Amino acid sequence: MIDFEFSNKNEPENGTVLISEPFLSDNYFSRSVIYLCEHNEDGSFGFVLNKYIEKDLAELIPNMGAERVKVSIGGPVDNNNLFYLHTLGEKVPNAIKIFGDVYVGGDFETLKNLVEADEALIEQVRFFIGYSGWSPGQLEDEIKEKSWVVLKNIPIPYLFDTKNTSLWKNLMEQMGGKFKLMSKFPVNPSHN
Repeated sequence: MIDFEFSNKNEPENGTVLISEPFLSDNYFSRSVIYLCEHNEDGSFGFVLNKYIEKDLAELIPNMGAERVKVSIGGPVDNNNLFYLHTLGEKVPNAIKIFGDVYVGGDFETLKNLVEADEALIEQVRFFIGYSGWSPGQLEDEIKEKSWVVLKNIPIPYLFDTKNTSLWKNLMEQMGGKFKLMSKFPVNPSHN
């Protein structure tokens, strides 16, 4: 008999990924994948990786890459602002290291100048409108309620790939076992 409890033993920490349970019915978080940038006693924040706005980056900010660059809906908090993850490190002053080679924010004018000088660098940057945030203890409670499963060591290319339209399903399948089976559940159980 397969255990279909939506949980694992991983704990949230900077650089982990939250994967929503199959039937979470929130506009922002239904079948979402969130990169967790900060998790401590003061709360948590991260960015939804697999939801997008209708406009591309060039419509929001001219001269930010020759290709059409998708902008993600990072979450419901502060959704009038543009945020960004990148792997440019200290080339962008005031960037904050999250985990490994991944940084958040930093001096936007420097980032813009770097991308204007070398358009290929746009592939090392991921843009978000808004972010996802949790007050102290809130994320732990949601994990106990089985709303999220925590995944460690997601490959960096997954974080910056805006072309993958099946990220939630792909990551569920890669976890194998019960998660692979859950990845095939219909969004609405009544459609089964």
